[in-house]
Amino acid sequence: MNGRLVYVMGPSGVGKDSLLAYARNVLAGEPIVFAHRYITRPAGDGENHIALTADEFAGRSKLGLFALEWASHELRYGIGIELDAWLARGCAVVVNGSRQYLRDVLARYPLAQIVHVDAAPHVLAARLGARARETAEQIAARLARRAPFQVPDGVRVTAIDNSGTLEAAGQAFVGVLRSIAGTATRVA
Repeated sequence: MNGRLVYVMGPSGVGKDSLLAYARNVLAGEPIVFAHRYITRPAGDGENHIALTADEFAGRSKLGLFALEWASHELRYGIGIELDAWLARGCAVVVNGSRQYLRDVLARYPLAQIVHVDAAPHVLAARLGARARETAEQIAARLARRAPFQVPDGVRVTAIDNSGTLEAAGQAFVGVLRSIAGTATRVA
């Protein structure tokens, strides 16, 4: 594979979808592909994903149609096998992933570039509340069990602080993606 996988992760509600949308708009036309996720959740909430029922997801998984897949918060998430074709074409491919699945990603894509997005706890609490997917009690429980993220040995992680404005974090993220895309070899 000649391209670069950019694995973006961070706690739920930290603003990854907003950062990805910002970067997609700024980087339109550049050799950077933003992979959509297949999720067992209805479409909406500003997230770029394809909604599947649990049975549809299971069927696609059984057929080997996901390059990456994981479960989190009672949902199933997948990235289609088109990911490998994009990488083979020399694209930088951005994936919105899960921190808990990082070791599996690195086993399949050992050269993946890792970007960890985080925000101050009070900012994260406000964003989770604004999404209205969980009750106040569920949000408090989620924040209480939030364990510090442990980076596997030898893995370099680029950190993006999304506590401030979307533009500030978005420009930092765009800079990281442009740098990574500059190292990807395009196949004509």
